[in-house]
Amino acid sequence: MIQVTRFNHTELYINADLIEFVESTPDTVISMVSGRKVLVLEKPEEVRRKILAYRQEVGPLLLRTGIVHPEAEQEEKDETTASPR
Repeated sequence: MIQVTRFNHTELYINADLIEFVESTPDTVISMVSGRKVLVLEKPEEVRRKILAYRQEVGPLLLRTGIVHPEAEQEEKDETTASPR
């Protein structure tokens, strides 16, 4: 979850994994995969930084719990970097 601030200055936590895209119209609008839109005070780049920080924080946790298997990640990387036959 990331914390953002609505235009009325109330804080809101949203699930970063459910964000479809962030745009500047010029106000920052976060569009969720559900179709819901959230208007926030943060600039798109700040929202991006919060998402990256969240993923860095959660990534090691997922590895420790076994939800993500490092071997599977390595196999996926190997497949994407392999040269075509």
